[in-house]
Amino acid sequence: MPTAIVTGSGGLVGSESVRRFARAGFDVIGIENDSRAAFFGPSASTQHVTDALLAELPGSFRSVELDIRDADGVSRLFAQHAPAIELVIHAAAQPSHDWAASDPQTDFAVNANGTLNLLEATRTHAPDATFIHLSTNKVYGDLPNALPLVEQETRLELPEDHPFHAGIDTSMSIDRATHSLFGVSKAAADLLVQEYGRYFGMPTVCLRGGCLTGPGHAGAQLHGFLSYLMRCTVTGDPYTVFGYGGRQVRDNLHAADLVSVFEAFHAAPRAAAVYNIGGGRESNCSMLEAIALCEEIAGRELDWTLSDEARIGDHRWWISDLRELRADYPAWGPVRDVPAILREIHDANVASWTER
Repeated sequence: MPTAIVTGSGGLVGSESVRRFARAGFDVIGIENDSRAAFFGPSASTQHVTDALLAELPGSFRSVELDIRDADGVSRLFAQHAPAIELVIHAAAQPSHDWAASDPQTDFAVNANGTLNLLEATRTHAPDATFIHLSTNKVYGDLPNALPLVEQETRLELPEDHPFHAGIDTSMSIDRATHSLFGVSKAAADLLVQEYGRYFGMPTVCLRGGCLTGPGHAGAQLHGFLSYLMRCTVTGDPYTVFGYGGRQVRDNLHAADLVSVFEAFHAAPRAAAVYNIGGGRESNCSMLEAIALCEEIAGRELDWTLSDEARIGDHRWWISDLRELRADYPAWGPVRDVPAILREIHDANVASWTER
């Protein structure tokens, strides 16, 4: 039986990966230490997700409590399960650029050094395994904010004749920009994954995600905005929109659609592949549009305020150009759009959110 190692297995993308590949016949080993609870507080804990996976997938999933900063521990785990390891999905991270500024050393150690530990363990013990790295569009820093955006009633938008109107592709530079410390640590990890692919000929891919979401997202104020936005709408908790008049735009991709990319890449891997990944033109919204959708779905108004101060390194507009990915994997495309994602988030969580 082939083995898949999934880091951050209790998180949104990690848990979706565990389910998908366990059902596809893999022996799945999750690396998880519930760092989200340490980063964002007890309400962001993913322990209940790990417990549910263990109950749901007996015999095909096991969870190992391990910190990816522990190079020796990571190497021992890989050595123990080689040569059966065929797939490594690296979804563990410190995911918030706001949090990174509060503890830059931890942020860099988790995102950059942790990735290096996993790459080296893979190269040493399973060099032919597909290595899928969940990167971020923050590797581009705030360069998207230099785009000639036009202010519309509910959103910022690019002119239709602009080269990036269909979405931003990987030709955008990562230089001469403010990245946030989170963006720097993730850029270091991204480049490491590419270099291991090129230098050692390993099948690796960096998927530079925008807003990745779904009903299993443990949304918090500093991360996971669609889930947290819907939660605040349902519970009446106040929500703050940071900057840009609420017209900033994000594309949003459901975790299940993202894991479908993992499946496609593992079936036909390449060395040092890089793609921007998100909802693209099929699934995107501004903050104002997201608020209106949440209020419509929840049947109540959101208590929100607008701060004039935008977050450092935050994007005014981001839509991923999916054409590069689709050229290599033409069967893939996002299935769910923003209204469908928000409805799913609401329906899956409304009962627990209102138990107060």
